[in-house]
Amino acid sequence: MSASEPKKQRTNPQYELLYHPGIPGRGEHIRLAFEAAGVSYKDTANENLPNDKGLNGYREVLAVCDAKSTGDKDGNPPVFAPPALRIPGAKKDGGTLLIHQTPNILLYLGPELGLVPEDEAERLYVNQLTLTALDVSNEAHDTHHPVAVMQYYEDQKDEALKKATDFRETRIPKFFSYFERVLKGNESAGQGRYLVSDKLTYADLVWWQVVDGLKFAFPKEMEARSKEFPLIYTKFYPGIKEEKGIKQYLASDRRPKYGMGIFRHYPELDRQ
Repeated sequence: MSASEPKKQRTNPQYELLYHPGIPGRGEHIRLAFEAAGVSYKDTANENLPNDKGLNGYREVLAVCDAKSTGDKDGNPPVFAPPALRIPGAKKDGGTLLIHQTPNILLYLGPELGLVPEDEAERLYVNQLTLTALDVSNEAHDTHHPVAVMQYYEDQKDEALKKATDFRETRIPKFFSYFERVLKGNESAGQGRYLVSDKLTYADLVWWQVVDGLKFAFPKEMEARSKEFPLIYTKFYPGIKEEKGIKQYLASDRRPKYGMGIFRHYPELDRQ
């Protein structure tokens, strides 16, 4: 089943992404969806980089994630943390819709942007794969913060080395083997390039971003694994990079660089 067609851009509301400035992070999955669909969006905290270092936009992000909030004037429940997506006029009464959690945002955007198939079972499968890919992302983050998120990496280096070793040796092959099997099972339709059906879905974008982040964080490990997962490395990963919208975005200065976000490169945590 082919992915559903995106709604015409003139009928789309103005999407406003609320996320930390200057890093890809979990917000990058949402940016990639917009870029692939060719739909304009406001990247609030990154709008004025480098002029004000994103501070004005980030204040807006923090305001939405106010720890004292019990909801907003449009009846939206409180947001726990970014990313959040604000869609003016999207509620039935004409109010602003505010949703958060990356997979929840993508679940909403999928049919809006034409990044899910028409079939309900396949849509659920897209969401399932997305949640699994985000599990990998969470585990990658835990390699440099295995004890406490609010402590510096330097305060937990011994634990990080143990965590990263297990992640590289057991978790990466476990997850990659699964996604390799998914690509193999869909090879007749997706040609090794797509996880579900014969067109790009947001699951492809999420998994691609995770693979790309791991290539930055663990370059030696990922290079050593390249022959184990031929569909991921030779068809899927390079294929998504060439998708219309994605290719242009990756070459632009709008793509945040890796650094101190989810995917961090500490040479001592990589394969030695």
